[in-house]
Amino acid sequence: MELKKHYADEQTGISYTIHGDYYLPDIIPAEEGITIGRWGQMHRDFLRNNKKVVFSIMLTQGTLYHYLAEIDKQAEDMFSQLVSDMVKAEDVTEQLKADNQLLWIQKMNNVQATAREIIYNELICN
Repeated sequence: MELKKHYADEQTGISYTIHGDYYLPDIIPAEEGITIGRWGQMHRDFLRNNKKVVFSIMLTQGTLYHYLAEIDKQAEDMFSQLVSDMVKAEDVTEQLKADNQLLWIQKMNNVQATAREIIYNELICN
């Protein structure tokens, strides 16, 4: 009995190709032109270390890189919005920058660190 070169599991939607005596899943490589930034890489590491089954399924189905690119975009947008809102709430202005640069730097660092922590807890580690 000769084995088929390709096999598709209808239940899972994963296709397999024979290599020697074994069927191995066809893993789709990362798409060209997809950029995964800092937030996407952090979420990838979280999935790899904490949600191994989800990570493996998305990797074998070829949806991981698109998903990570979308998470990265959402996180960047969220970071910009949070920083903008907190700068207004903390009254961090250009006038403060002109009057007291060290205080302005301190407040901006605090705002950015707070925004990063919020994104990490709400978006990256979920």
